[in-house]
Amino acid sequence: MVDGRRPSQTLAAASSFFNGERLTMARQLAGLKKSHLASAIEMSPASVTAWESGTKQPNRATVAKLALALRVEPQFFSGGPPPRVNRPHFRSLRSTPQIAQDEAEAYGRFVAEIAGMLENAVEFPESLLPDLPVDADERSMTPEEAAQEARDFFGVPPGPVQHVIRLVERAGVVVVFSEPGVAAIDAYSLHTGARPIIVLNPVKDDYYRQRFDVAHELGHLVMHQDAEPGGKIAEEQANRFASELLMPAEQIAPFLPSSTAGRAWNQLADLKEHWGVSLAALLFRARALGVMGDVSYRNAMVRMSQNGWRRAEPGRISTLEMPSMLARAREVLADSGIGDSDFLSGSGLSAELYAIAASRVPYSPEAI
Repeated sequence: MVDGRRPSQTLAAASSFFNGERLTMARQLAGLKKSHLASAIEMSPASVTAWESGTKQPNRATVAKLALALRVEPQFFSGGPPPRVNRPHFRSLRSTPQIAQDEAEAYGRFVAEIAGMLENAVEFPESLLPDLPVDADERSMTPEEAAQEARDFFGVPPGPVQHVIRLVERAGVVVVFSEPGVAAIDAYSLHTGARPIIVLNPVKDDYYRQRFDVAHELGHLVMHQDAEPGGKIAEEQANRFASELLMPAEQIAPFLPSSTAGRAWNQLADLKEHWGVSLAALLFRARALGVMGDVSYRNAMVRMSQNGWRRAEPGRISTLEMPSMLARAREVLADSGIGDSDFLSGSGLSAELYAIAASRVPYSPEAI
């Protein structure tokens, strides 16, 4: 429900003050190194460093150049400090360049700031996730036990999770599609001071794999608040959490085939539609639960490769689960006569990025 306050009132009005942290955020959102930004505005990298650290402030003409180069309004730099976020959980830090990591983290700050502004005007669900820490040694809890407790916490009845994104959004998690600059990065998640965020890859146009991605990131959010992101152990634990959340062992094991002989592929196809998971996830689950042996599993994966199913599996559902929290808030504001320009007025935030973050569909030029 709209409470009558202008969302942009949460940000400081444009003034002579220049916040270097916001310059860092804008530069990282643009995917630029300091040297690249310096070259774009014909200044030295040392000057950019000084502005970001706060030891010096640029003059008005330079602020205008920075705004133009970074595609923000000049008043963006006069706002308060960007939201604090934890380091994102990426699938692989080694394969993710540092500049892409920085851009993804900055986008998380942007989404957190937008969510905070929207929440000043529109009521959001309470941020409420279970705290189920799982350490590397799994001394107090395993990922499977954490997933079972999570299902109980969320009140998931026996059987498939009907809508994974809706499940996490009801718990106050902000789910968005990533912006174009980091679309090559797989799904990732991060904690903020207000509410957690899950960022989905807009390029992965696969209903079944996307559901697993969301469950995987939920695993990080409830198990790994203090874990080092990108570690092999944490990633494996998040996969095990997602498998148990979406395919509880006791419920699915009796129906998994021990090999892919006979009508097993038809059986797997039916299980795929019922549980809303990929064939690859079902085969991995069958092996992990000891239903399928290593040889049968390898043969099944060879068949998957031969059929081209490692890249794109057959499936009956082609429409992705879509996030709705930010999109619905944007629609409520629009229905109340507050358009995007009014909402962003005074903030200096990118209208294009706002449209991406508050969209129900993956990024495309037509959606902006």
